Amino acid sequence: MESITETEIIGTATQGVTITQTAADRVQRLMEERSVVGHALRVFVSGGGCSGLQYGMALESQPRETDFRYSLHGVDVVVDPVSIDYLMGATIDYVDDLMGGGFRIENPNAVSSCGCGHSFRTKDQAAGEAEASGGCDCH
Repeated sequence: MESITETEIIGTATQGVTITQTAADRVQRLMEERSVVGHALRVFVSGGGCSGLQYGMALESQPRETDFRYSLHGVDVVVDPVSIDYLMGATIDYVDDLMGGGFRIENPNAVSSCGCGHSFRTKDQAAGEAEASGGCDCH
């Protein structure tokens, strides 16, 4: 996959998904380790998880024409049109601490999330859905 050029970027980082330098460095290392240099980071939302929706990330070799595309800190980020509604304004970071490392998503659209941060709810989700309990079992 060729790198995404400025003219192919739809929106701006502040309107879409932002990735920190730390997260971008980790994505680049992952691509090198897996010999998939030149892939994009696909960020998406799917149903499930203990809070109703869950985050997902994958390395993508063939972004779709309909994807929202961003190039930040040397990493191409792609988001599908459905997921962008849930991820607008989100920031992806990578944290490595004593409890272990991993990607974290700070999402202004989430009104609640589970304990591990991989699952969330939005204000638009049906009021009748059960709130996430104190424990998190979505790993």
